[in-house]
Amino acid sequence: MTRTVRAEFDERTVTVYQAYRPEIADPALRAGTFVAPFKRDRMTWIKPSLLWMMYRCGFGTKPDQERVLAVRLWREGFEWALAHSCASSFDPRRYRDHEHWRAHLAESPVRVQWDPERDAAMRPTERRAIQVGLGGDAVRRYVDEWIVSVHDRTELAGELHRHHRDGDHEAMRRLLPVEREYPLPERIRTVIGGD
Repeated sequence: MTRTVRAEFDERTVTVYQAYRPEIADPALRAGTFVAPFKRDRMTWIKPSLLWMMYRCGFGTKPDQERVLAVRLWREGFEWALAHSCASSFDPRRYRDHEHWRAHLAESPVRVQWDPERDAAMRPTERRAIQVGLGGDAVRRYVDEWIVSVHDRTELAGELHRHHRDGDHEAMRRLLPVEREYPLPERIRTVIGGD
């Protein structure tokens, strides 16, 4: 399985996705960042892959995940999160033993995990998609410093869902953003266990 970060990005920003209930999404859209009732003391997971987000939230049909948001971040913030991350489960390629991993887990404000990426038919592929969990100081940085803008992608999720139900995967592909391999410094690729 290939582990590369793929995302929609430009020279300064990268787009990630989250899904929330309307009570959290609507204030975030108005404020341009996350505000109450969003809870800063809980880990929040961001996903650069739109298709993986669609799989995770059931195209916005799962309870408390009805609103799909595209969040544009400064690339510096995204890379800070990856550089300060720890795998959410033990990976012998990155940690010498469970004790070393647990110590790193306890001090890191960020978790990463790799899950099978989805294709337009929502089947798992040989590629892995990264999820990034932000906790502690990383949540504060995310909300107060890294977010450039928040956009509602709920309507897009609904269109993708309709095409998926109809089996029209080509129509789905046409609606998807262009997600390319994100250029990571070697040291960050090593931290996240990327290829």
